[in-house]
Parts: sequence; structure tokens; C-alpha cells
Amino acid sequence: MITFDDRERGFEKRFALDQEQEFKAQARRNRALGEWAAELMGLTDAHVIEYAQVIVKSEVDQPGDDDVLRKVFEDLKGAGVSISEGDVRMKMAELMAQAREGVREGK
Repeated sequence: MITFDDRERGFEKRFALDQEQEFKAQARRNRALGEWAAELMGLTDAHVIEYAQVIVKSEVDQPGDDDVLRKVFEDLKGAGVSISEGDVRMKMAELMAQAREGVREGK
């Protein structure tokens, strides 16, 4: 018979797995967002990878989507790219959906 403690441990394991998958999805999203923004800014191949890593690291240094959004948006504006904050936010949402799907599928 399943006890309350067994059930609680099962919920805790599920929560930990969900948190791990969300962290992976955010890192994947941020890498893709960095690559997208770098291409918009006209960066070369080596710099695209480097910039994407900066965006991933920025999430680790200061967790939160708003900080990532602000960094990317300011970098794009600084590079002379004509884009709205809403456009960047929509791209983040699109890439997050793709990242979550990829993590679920194990890609």
C-alpha cells in the first residue's frame, strides 16, 4: 500500500525533474535568442556563438526573463536594429515553446 510519505517523495521527485527541465529549456531558449539577436546585429559566425553564450550566462548571473529581455533589446537597439521590445518578447515566447518541446522530446 502506498503511504503518504511515498506519495510525497514522488511529488518531490516530480517537482525536481520539472525544475531541471525548465532550467534546461530556459538555457536553450536563451542560446537560441542570442543566436537570433546576433544574426540581426550582423555578427559573424564566431561572434554569434560568443554572443549566445553571453545571453545564456546573463540568465545564470541574474535570473529572470526581464533581465534577458532588457539585455537583448538594449544590444539590438545599440546595434541600430529597428525592433520593438514587444517583438523581442514575442520571439522569446516562441523560442521558449520550442525549447520546452525539445527538452520534453530529449533533443
